[in-house]
Amino acid sequence: MNYSADSTVCLNRILGSVDLSGLTKKDAALFRRRLDAHFPSLFEKYLQVYGHQYDCHWHLEQLVCVLRDGIKNRKASLKRQDQEKLDAPLWFRDEKQVGMACYVDLMGPTLNDLHDRIPYFKALGITYLHLMPLYDAPKGDSDGGYAVSDYRKVNPKLGTTADLKRLAEALEKAGINLVLDFVFNHTSDEHAWAKAALAGDPTYQNYYYLFDDRTQPDEYEKTLREIFPQVRRGSFTYNETMDKWVWTTFNSFQWDLNYSNPAVFNAITSEMLFLANLGCAGLRLDALAFIWKELGTNCENQPKAHTLIQAFNCCLQIVAPAVVFKSEAIVHPDEVIKYVHHDECQLSYNPLLMALLWNSLATRKTRLLTRSMQKSFTIPDDTTWVNYVRCHDDIGWTFDDAVAGELGINGYDHRFFLNQFYTGRFDGSFAHGVPFAENPSNGDCRVCGSLASLCGLEDALTRQDNSAIDTAIDRMLLLYGITFSIGGIPLIYSSDELALLNDYSYRNDDSKRHDDRWVNRIAVTPDHISMALADDDTGLSLTERSQRRVFHGLQNMLSIRKQHPVFGVASTTILSTGDDHCFAYLREHDNGQQLLVICNFNDHVQQLQGEILNAIGHRPCRDLLNDAALSGNEAVLTLRPLQQLWLLVG
Repeated sequence: MNYSADSTVCLNRILGSVDLSGLTKKDAALFRRRLDAHFPSLFEKYLQVYGHQYDCHWHLEQLVCVLRDGIKNRKASLKRQDQEKLDAPLWFRDEKQVGMACYVDLMGPTLNDLHDRIPYFKALGITYLHLMPLYDAPKGDSDGGYAVSDYRKVNPKLGTTADLKRLAEALEKAGINLVLDFVFNHTSDEHAWAKAALAGDPTYQNYYYLFDDRTQPDEYEKTLREIFPQVRRGSFTYNETMDKWVWTTFNSFQWDLNYSNPAVFNAITSEMLFLANLGCAGLRLDALAFIWKELGTNCENQPKAHTLIQAFNCCLQIVAPAVVFKSEAIVHPDEVIKYVHHDECQLSYNPLLMALLWNSLATRKTRLLTRSMQKSFTIPDDTTWVNYVRCHDDIGWTFDDAVAGELGINGYDHRFFLNQFYTGRFDGSFAHGVPFAENPSNGDCRVCGSLASLCGLEDALTRQDNSAIDTAIDRMLLLYGITFSIGGIPLIYSSDELALLNDYSYRNDDSKRHDDRWVNRIAVTPDHISMALADDDTGLSLTERSQRRVFHGLQNMLSIRKQHPVFGVASTTILSTGDDHCFAYLREHDNGQQLLVICNFNDHVQQLQGEILNAIGHRPCRDLLNDAALSGNEAVLTLRPLQQLWLLVG
């Protein structure tokens, strides 16, 4: 068929040949309305990537069939959610939104067990639950579930797909949005597509990047960086069965998908819509920076990666507009921001804030944090940050070397210091972290560890030092207090809320010992939960009392957050404090509410000049954290070590 380059003509021709008889009259009308609204953009994106291919329009017709099936398989209750989210498009900026990320087996240990955890989530204030990868994956090492063998099958040790659907419904009734992972840069080598490729099927061999010899891999590797050098050098793995080299950016059992093939885009879209139709409100786009390969580049953050994500977003808008994308781009700050757009990723992790909070904790200085946030915190009003302190992964120091250089900081040397500090190799460090992915060529590494161990609680408890315990808890509450108040969805990594220490048991597990990230993948048991929710501290150990203090500290701050619109749809201005140890920002809501947050990262008392109150016009205010009143005309503000002030006006 000779297709027109005009999207409307093309769509009409496609609909003339696509069978819609399986749709109800209502769904057919809905499908046509959504196509009319979003197909022009999808058409443009698709042609940008695949328009040079002779069969592009045939693949586009097949994609419309995938979208039709997505609409057909979407339950009526989810279609109602679509309309509710369309009616409140900034729901994710509400002050009541609070997230938690957890592994099912470390919180459950099964999906059915998570029903019993819902009261715990609600007690803490959680309204957004990100369940780490729960799909079928290789036994043993599966990169923590990020090597997917079947997107449509739950890992049997966690339950079934039916169990996941029931949990999604229960969470929705409890007012908790479910977020799932969309692992779309690669599959495991046990996925059906990979197995077909191994069996010699040329169709599925074209789903991956396969090379007959090292000629092309060697050319690519001239400009690629190594992600897991402690596991395998380079980005390619030789496969004896096929006698070919496979592109494997991460682990050798994770095969990168070939998005230059439109059949791959269509197939992954079908998997994405299956996940959306399980009942989730968000999909976390794993490793999205790596999905497009371009010879002569680092194959990260390429323009067509953005084009593809925008095309995926168009598909969601047609089938499941209640679902938003969350970007997981742990790359240069200037590149992170490029993914954050209503038409691309409405939510984004904020790795720069995360890394620089830890930097300020180590250095007791806030210059780099302040300058970086002044440059990079602002994003479009119809998007939001997901602010986090820890996650299942490592800490990488992805700050901007140019900004650091302006402050006289050498980026390479400073990263070396931070790695030394947080792995306990720096004299005077309070942290008990573990190096991850150390590169034998240059000594570079990243840092793993639980919130509590990195903040000094492990060391303090070992020494039974009450003063050091108090300080460690203050560090934890300071870091999370900023993520709760600076603007965006705060995301708690499970076990942080209970100040659980590093779990070193992974070193005794052959499938985990090579991956030090397991030190901060910690089980939250029913006993932990009972301890946190108990009425008092009677009979608790020093460790347990410390854990309860952190839990109740976070719980209290979240309760305060949910009471004031200024924590929700409001603007953020990062302020210069005139004090290298203090970080401050102003939140302003259209209703006139203002919130001035001031944080002291020093271990000593800081006296901040009263000019900082210019930000609120020297109006009377009160500290929401201790209910203290201020006139607004104070000449000096005195902050205790590691203290934060939440000063509310209006």
